[in-house]
Amino acid sequence: MNAKTYIGPAAILEKKKKYIMPCLAHFYKDPQEFVKGSMQYLWDSNGKKYLDCYAGVSVMNCGHANPDIVGPATEQAKTLQHVCNIYLTENFVNLAERLAAVTPGTLQKSFFCSTGSEATEGALLLAEVARGNSEIIALRQGLHGRTKLGMSVTGLTMWRTAPTPVGGIHFAPNPYCYRCPLGKKPDTCDLACANAVEDLIKTATSGHPGAYIAETIQGNAGIVVPPKGYFQRVKEILDQYGTLLIIDEVQTGFARTGKMFGIEHYGVTPDIMCMAKALGNGFPISAFIAKPEIADTYTRPGASTLGGNPVSSTAGLAVLDYIETHDLAARAESLGKTLRAGLRRLQETHPVIGDVRGLGLMDGAEFIHADGSPAPELLDDVLEEMKDRGYIIGKNGVGRNVMAFQPPLVITEENLTQVLDELDCVLTAKKL
Repeated sequence: MNAKTYIGPAAILEKKKKYIMPCLAHFYKDPQEFVKGSMQYLWDSNGKKYLDCYAGVSVMNCGHANPDIVGPATEQAKTLQHVCNIYLTENFVNLAERLAAVTPGTLQKSFFCSTGSEATEGALLLAEVARGNSEIIALRQGLHGRTKLGMSVTGLTMWRTAPTPVGGIHFAPNPYCYRCPLGKKPDTCDLACANAVEDLIKTATSGHPGAYIAETIQGNAGIVVPPKGYFQRVKEILDQYGTLLIIDEVQTGFARTGKMFGIEHYGVTPDIMCMAKALGNGFPISAFIAKPEIADTYTRPGASTLGGNPVSSTAGLAVLDYIETHDLAARAESLGKTLRAGLRRLQETHPVIGDVRGLGLMDGAEFIHADGSPAPELLDDVLEEMKDRGYIIGKNGVGRNVMAFQPPLVITEENLTQVLDELDCVLTAKKL
């Protein structure tokens, strides 16, 4: 790899400042230019190798430049790239058939688009059409995309570009057990956060809102994992009031949590489900899928120019094949237990780690000060040092104080041992 081939971080930052809208920030005080990826590894323009523990934010579940996915997609690109889905091609209906087979319960009919934002927007539109009601219940600290409606149902202020959200949206307390918005304790709360949904319906809506939308795990909120029984109780309430359950699996889907979809951990079948990111493993594709009786209400003309194009659909089919062939769900479940156990061992000796949580290989370690308050500046310092040592780890959380592990699912136990050992060294050196 010849470093002189690349313009380098400084030149990229200069062009970015001149030609890219300033809303797009970047990680690290001293960022690098990534130029190559292979499975769980990345390389920068100087030839330095990194272990990727973030997977482009839960996108590269099957690994970077995986030949079993890139190969078929490349061959498809050589024959037919695009004709729009108003014309007949084979791959997108085959992919829809496969999705119907791997999604929970009776979810069956899909609509393909290109981004997670489009998928959540489409799901909310479908719920309004199916129920004849545009009112929506969302969760505080959720994140559902960059469209106007997607930002409006996003309960994180930093991700709302426009100051005025769409009307008819009501926010319920999110199931954040470490920092419970209701001041409860998990062992005695009786799922108060779920019960609050019913109170919200009764007091703030028409009495039959069209949809409730939630991520199975709130990624950008800080890997917030709802307690067992949460979604079952919510579904009981929604059914009572004729409200549809939309589950956003954009980050949690495709084996990330130890199941094909995160909601499977809760024994609940959504009425509509959104997916994106890992479905294409780097190729742009998304979808929302619904039960037939709901999907069949969507009869007025609708299409997505690039949705389910032949190349991205081929990649999606290859992703499903790879997940099944290599049993990535079981791999994520096993390695996730290893990772969380290691993080909890570090928590015992490093008080900066206030909480460790997650499912499968979607895990977070919350950094705190001695008084329990969020410590984003300490996390940033640690992440910078880990990057310099060759480890790319994410961050999220309302206070931007949660270290996020969402690696390619092809990562190994040896890799996890390495990153945990290095993290221990960094925390020890910084006396955290």
